[in-house]
Amino acid sequence: MVRTLWTAASGMIGQQINVDTIANNLANVNTTGYKTETNEFKSLLYQNLQTKTTTANGEQKPIGAQVGLGVRNASITSHFTQGAFLASENPTSFAISGDGLFAVQTGPNPNVANGTNVHFTRNGNFLFALGDAGGNILKLTDSDGNPVLSATGQPIQINANQYMADRVTVDADGQLCYPDAANNPQPIPGMKIGLYQFQNPSGLKKEGDSVYSVTAASGMPINEENNNNVEKSQVRQGYLEGSNVQVADEMVNLIIAQRAYEFNSKAIQAADTMMQEANELRR
Repeated sequence: MVRTLWTAASGMIGQQINVDTIANNLANVNTTGYKTETNEFKSLLYQNLQTKTTTANGEQKPIGAQVGLGVRNASITSHFTQGAFLASENPTSFAISGDGLFAVQTGPNPNVANGTNVHFTRNGNFLFALGDAGGNILKLTDSDGNPVLSATGQPIQINANQYMADRVTVDADGQLCYPDAANNPQPIPGMKIGLYQFQNPSGLKKEGDSVYSVTAASGMPINEENNNNVEKSQVRQGYLEGSNVQVADEMVNLIIAQRAYEFNSKAIQAADTMMQEANELRR
């Protein structure tokens, strides 16, 4: 009976984490660049009730007797499917069509190749901020002021005396452009938004604020600019990528998780009733 209690309790704990994950998905349904998460479960150890391979008569038994000891959460997986594009009036709003991610600097001396002092995100809600006290430098940053990195791994910054921020455009390849005298967009040398892919994006570590960091499970960043073996992503100016959370699916999953939690609770109540009956036999 005690085994039943602990087995059902493990199910309740697992489903509670499942509900927490679903609630987090629903809470981020309007978060730019958010990727939905799902719980993966794994069974716990099994206990052998019969270890012999033959019956008392010496006949072979085709099936052994083992009882499971519950469940645990194996992982919480992020699904990097494409979210819907949402129009934005901000000219420095960018959405990615494809598997790439933006890179932002989070510390001194960023090294994108190994992920040092760099975070990655699908949230392209950027803006131009003053990069020095004199106002001579305009730096492309995220909403927290972290510089956006170029295809060469350097912060994207332009001379404020030569370029007006509201006239800068970005083409599908991520190249920053500025109109010439004939109003034709011309590339700004060396200013191309970096896009990076991973062999296993689900292995990235979630840091909050819609950013991720490199882990051994994700592998090192793959620079789309320098690698011809990956499918190139495209940048869409004037759009933001919405979350890929499907509310209807999450509500169904929430009902299933709630029912599973309830079933495990009923199992504990049944075990408690049986133990109570067993205790009353001596009276």
